[in-house]
Amino acid sequence: MSIDRSLRVKGALMRHRNVLSRAERLAMLKEEERWTEGDPVTGLPKVAHRKGHSGKKSTKTEEAPAAEQAPPAT
Repeated sequence: MSIDRSLRVKGALMRHRNVLSRAERLAMLKEEERWTEGDPVTGLPKVAHRKGHSGKKSTKTEEAPAAEQAPPAT
């Protein structure tokens, strides 16, 4: 009998989580310069933790800079 996908331990922390630990929240607030050492750790402001979307990237953005270059002189 196989184990259900949701019960597997490997990679369980790799997926997106909506709730962050206090240490993760403090790290994000430090990056945004909204919290400094010595500030109280209780009553922290909310931190938006959005899931990043991966999708197909447009190739037009890569071609545009190449088109703006000056044509070679002959």
